Amino acid sequence: MTFSLRTIATSALAAAALAACSSDNGTNPPPTVQAGAANITQDITSNRTFHAETTYTLKGFIHVTNGATLTIQPGTKILGDYATLGSSLWIMRGAKIQAVGTADKPIVFTSSQPVGSRKPGDWGGLLIIGNAIDNRAGNIEIEGSGTEPTGGSGHNYAVVYSGGTNAADNSGELRYVRVEFAGYAPSQDNELNAFTLAAVGSGTKLSYLQALLGLDDSFEWFGGSVDADHLVSYESGDDHFDQSESFNGRLQYLIAFQSRQFTQRPGAGNPSTDPQGIEQDGCNGTGCTNGHSQQPYTIPLISNFTIVGTGNTATSGTNGGIGIMLRRGTGGYYVNGIIARWPRAAISLRDTATYNRAGATGTQDLAAANVDLAVKNVLIVESPTVFQGANGTNVQNSLDLAGNSIVQNTTATTAGLFTAFPTTVDANTTAAAFDWTPSASSAAASGGLATFTGKLATKGGTAFTGTSYVGAAAPGGAKWWSGWTVYAQQ
Repeated sequence: MTFSLRTIATSALAAAALAACSSDNGTNPPPTVQAGAANITQDITSNRTFHAETTYTLKGFIHVTNGATLTIQPGTKILGDYATLGSSLWIMRGAKIQAVGTADKPIVFTSSQPVGSRKPGDWGGLLIIGNAIDNRAGNIEIEGSGTEPTGGSGHNYAVVYSGGTNAADNSGELRYVRVEFAGYAPSQDNELNAFTLAAVGSGTKLSYLQALLGLDDSFEWFGGSVDADHLVSYESGDDHFDQSESFNGRLQYLIAFQSRQFTQRPGAGNPSTDPQGIEQDGCNGTGCTNGHSQQPYTIPLISNFTIVGTGNTATSGTNGGIGIMLRRGTGGYYVNGIIARWPRAAISLRDTATYNRAGATGTQDLAAANVDLAVKNVLIVESPTVFQGANGTNVQNSLDLAGNSIVQNTTATTAGLFTAFPTTVDANTTAAAFDWTPSASSAAASGGLATFTGKLATKGGTAFTGTSYVGAAAPGGAKWWSGWTVYAQQ
């Protein structure tokens, strides 16, 4: 066999590129040939592409900064290094991420541990920090930033997300992206989330995202105006969807499923005592100069949600097990949803400041100028209590059920709502066990608010509109979660 000089030279170049790939500090231009594996050990400060042919391992707190754009090709796998504590990816203010996968080639962020050994908290997570508005005054830092864990990379500097002024800020796009087994806590009680969205603006695009078995929240928004659609959360360590601090974006088509609480990686952090389906807060803590009445208020639109809990207080934390927690002066519109198997209550409407968002007497009269909280067209199944009752010093409130089409169906079952739903969930369960499409006889196939009017129409615009059904899937419609989501316990 003979080789030309051209072939030998090309092979040498390829070998050199592969060698360069094995350890990458993030600041140098990427090699022209991408294959094999690459360790990312330093911040990314110039435009960079992650290629599908390479598996990337984040070793430490990796920040995309200096206005750089990180582009990730469809089908790329990114590992959070187990050995380098808190390994995570931070898209900093002014930088962008373009992670656009496809249904057959999702982009996957996951643990570096082998399948069968993965646990919540194996690594940190994916964080985006934008320049949109957050209602807390002063320099407010991302939870978990600024404290270096023993065995960390030395790069966990404090990250401030408050003080933004551009509601339309653009941090890039995530589409068909999964984040698995995240949530490591760099410091006590400061677990990172699977997806952290801090002051992210409406110019950012978020669609078809899944969080799986994180130690803290699956999706958490701190302020900002970004919209998102087609979100899936399986087995969260804390809340599935958590918004606060003047978040005013729009979310549609949300699925959450919880079977129990899971054991986390040793030393990764603490399990939550109050895991909920959706948790909404106004302003709370440092920087809330007007307390829970700090403006701007948290006023999102959340429509077409399917939120399924454990059905058992013993597996819901000491104070968890509530489908939708509304507290600390939050507002918002919660429409066309399913709340199933939440053992403490379907809804908690807590404290006077929150109740005031629904009007002076909780009327939810959206024609009134001071009303910006409404819960409408919601189906409740296998949740014995609709509104949580008085609990210690907590003030609890309720809303008119019939007037808002909030239906507690005491004869339906969760399994009966959907085309497929597992009666037993264990380590052998896969994503194929879930078909969230309403069955032919399902109570979810109707009962939706088909036309938004007034404030709902203004908030939703032309992109977020009503449906005649409740929940995240249309009867006979596309199974939009199929093919790119997974279910795994390890």
